Amino acid sequence: MIANNPELIGFIFAAGLGTRLYPLTANRPKALVKYEGIPLLERVVTRMTTAGVRRIVVNVHHFADQIIDFLKARRFDADIVISDERAYLRDTAGGLKFASPWLQDCRHVLIHNVDIVTNMSLEALVEAHVGSGADATLAVRDRKTSRYFVFDPSTMRLQGWHNVSTDERKGLPVTGPMAEMAFSGIHVIRREMLESIPTVEKSSITDFYLQSVSDFEIIGYEHNSDFWCDVGKYEEYANVLS
Repeated sequence: MIANNPELIGFIFAAGLGTRLYPLTANRPKALVKYEGIPLLERVVTRMTTAGVRRIVVNVHHFADQIIDFLKARRFDADIVISDERAYLRDTAGGLKFASPWLQDCRHVLIHNVDIVTNMSLEALVEAHVGSGADATLAVRDRKTSRYFVFDPSTMRLQGWHNVSTDERKGLPVTGPMAEMAFSGIHVIRREMLESIPTVEKSSITDFYLQSVSDFEIIGYEHNSDFWCDVGKYEEYANVLS
């Protein structure tokens, strides 16, 4: 169980510009767009606290003051810390590295994109991660997309990445059967691996994972039976609510 586990800290990516959700983000951050009447950020914070996470870092950039004021006005069952990227938006890997001063007192970081709505068990994901001894565990699904993570199907260890639109590939050479799975925007990473991110400058966590496949054990966690949707695009947001 992860309830009240002091070795686990949550991290929510809430700094995005929200351009794909325009016009809903014309005067507010994506994190405060509502899904079924509840702001996306509140949904993720509540899911984490319900799972027992008691310290959460939220990165901010676009309309940062609105997010900060929102968190101050709400009472959540967790200590929430702001990683302020207003001066420079650092993308996912850079944002995690920039927030590292607030991630020291833990062994694992549970990471969640703010625009993901799902009923996937965060407890089960973390328990699978800790139990496997992996350096990072990525929630993945068998769904249609243009970019896939590529895994060894016998071990679910990450091997690479494939853009099916362009046939671009990254990672290790394909030497046998491979399973292509879509990333769900939720993952758990050991702090020691997080510390190996080389820079606080703008960089992608996907690229970092792919550069690390030979040095770290990165595995996929399948959750095909769960409800899941990415509401970061206006068309998908509207379709889900229609």
